[in-house]
Amino acid sequence: MLRVTDLNVSYGKIRALRGVSMSIPDGGSVAVLGPNGAGKTSLLRAISGQIKPTGGSVTWGEDDITGRPAYKVVRSGLVHVPEGRDVIAPLSVYENLLMGAYSVGRQGVADRVEEMLELFPSLRRRLKIASGRLSGGEQQMLAIARGLMSNPRLIAIDEPSMGLAPTVANDVLNGLRKVHAAGTAVLLVEQNAALALRLVQDIVVLSRGEVAVAGPAKDLEAEVLASYAN
Repeated sequence: MLRVTDLNVSYGKIRALRGVSMSIPDGGSVAVLGPNGAGKTSLLRAISGQIKPTGGSVTWGEDDITGRPAYKVVRSGLVHVPEGRDVIAPLSVYENLLMGAYSVGRQGVADRVEEMLELFPSLRRRLKIASGRLSGGEQQMLAIARGLMSNPRLIAIDEPSMGLAPTVANDVLNGLRKVHAAGTAVLLVEQNAALALRLVQDIVVLSRGEVAVAGPAKDLEAEVLASYAN
């Protein structure tokens, strides 16, 4: 289980998160929703060790990982796919996938690559192509697949549908649905609330760095969709 308790994040005098608490059970799925500037990305970055919180704690299983370096968080089974995809453009699709497995050694890597190509079949024919030549949707699929190469217990993904056509966003969502069905927990930051609600069990809505509402997606769906429509 991932548990975030009373988390605070500041950038100088600007407070990005104020007392945020949330949790994800093993194999669970949570979407973090909210407008731009609500603190969604800061929350993911604090969880994954990319920034240090100024207060509160992040617990992963039995371990307190608050402020732990990102590479150690990855090795503990928690992976963060950042906004903007960040594929390594000069490297091929295959080489990007191998980079995702750096923390787990060589054993089983070939099988893991094959699993990723089955998850996102459009990457198979592009395996030797430089990732910078992929479409936006293919780059997003590659970014997710690269994160999954380390076989994490939880994958945190920031804005996977951003800039994608609806059909491509659906393909990405279907891939994430398969990942979740296989037992990997999913923490999703997404502007497209309707898309996110099709995947997750629970939602957390942030507003100005604080939790505005949280609970089961099925109970809050109508309220959340109405707020996005206004």
